[in-house]
Amino acid sequence: MDRDRGSSEGTGGTRRRRGPLRRFVRFAFYALLITAAIFLAGFLYFADVVASLQPPDRPKADAIVVLTGGFQRIDQAVELLKAGAGERLLISGVNPSTSGSQIRRNTQTPRDLFECCVDIGRQAIDTIGNANETAQWARGKGYLRVLVVTNNYHMPRSLLELRRAAPDIEFIAFPVVNSDLKTSNWLSNPMALRTILLEYIKTMAASLRDALGAGRSSGLRADLGGTGS
Repeated sequence: MDRDRGSSEGTGGTRRRRGPLRRFVRFAFYALLITAAIFLAGFLYFADVVASLQPPDRPKADAIVVLTGGFQRIDQAVELLKAGAGERLLISGVNPSTSGSQIRRNTQTPRDLFECCVDIGRQAIDTIGNANETAQWARGKGYLRVLVVTNNYHMPRSLLELRRAAPDIEFIAFPVVNSDLKTSNWLSNPMALRTILLEYIKTMAASLRDALGAGRSSGLRADLGGTGS
């Protein structure tokens, strides 16, 4: 009888100990499931926003900024400058080793247009740097409305950083669309899926950093000990 009672009490103690552990595991599982569902829903919403971005029919602003990342972006920005969409163009984030003449030749920009109306920014090393470089440039020249040229998937984060750096300036999106995400099955394209997923994570991180008021680097070479030019 005593042996049976001891065995019963031991089993009851084990069950009591296992109870909180099981509840914790169950809670952690559901929390992870909900987090994954929110992340997936947010990603699909982000992808739909990116896919829906279209350039304005008649773009017009005080000036134009293009965030470097490919000559297709710069080509588009130069075309906007030629069409009179803005009186001046900033190419932000140019590598210090890249000369203006190289950019002019690669984009086939007329020499007189390039020399009169194109500024080259070499201080930015990332999107935050692009925003700060653009803000300094626009304020220095008194521009209040600026067209922003970059890839469609990069546009949400670019606008987020630009509006944080210069809330007094109106930034107008002019997305460069490399592929039609609305009609193409980008989910089956590993490169497209990776690009959009990575950009979504970066955008979420930037939004979270903003919400928490966390400090951040200026993204400018001069502030990081770079020489720039």
